[in-house]
Amino acid sequence: GQLLMEVQDVLKERGSRYGAFTGHAAITQGIKRVMRSGKSWPSLSDAQKEALEMVAHKLGRVLNGDPNYADSWVDITGYTQLIVNELPKNRP
Repeated sequence: GQLLMEVQDVLKERGSRYGAFTGHAAITQGIKRVMRSGKSWPSLSDAQKEALEMVAHKLGRVLNGDPNYADSWVDITGYTQLIVNELPKNRP
């Protein structure tokens, strides 16, 4: 029906911007595996882990698709800024 056609249109548009989903998934999951192997990973807050995973997601899009799509770069900055905003003000 109409919903299926709309979903297919969105997938086609995203594929042209970000590349094949399987390629993006392979890159992103590789980045996430490396991040989770870091000795500090267990001590990160949920927000820090999520921000890093979202950065990995955006990096996967940049590396698999259009590297000149500014929104991906802006989103990376946004996720890291969310964490900076939550860090203790008295950090060294």
